[in-house]
Amino acid sequence: MMLEPSIDQLQEKINSKYVLVTLSSRRARQLADDADALVEKPKSYKPVGVALEEIAAEKLYVAK
Repeated sequence: MMLEPSIDQLQEKINSKYVLVTLSSRRARQLADDADALVEKPKSYKPVGVALEEIAAEKLYVAK
């Protein structure tokens, strides 16, 4: 089973795996608490998957 988006694709957006995990988990909690997805028609039905799709679509990022 391949995960979409891939870790390589996500690390092009966010270099640190730790930051990626923290950002996606925080966003997943928001989605689980009924926040609206930032991407149209996400492929994933789980909050973590949707959060990762948002990162891949550059709708969610870390401010520098």
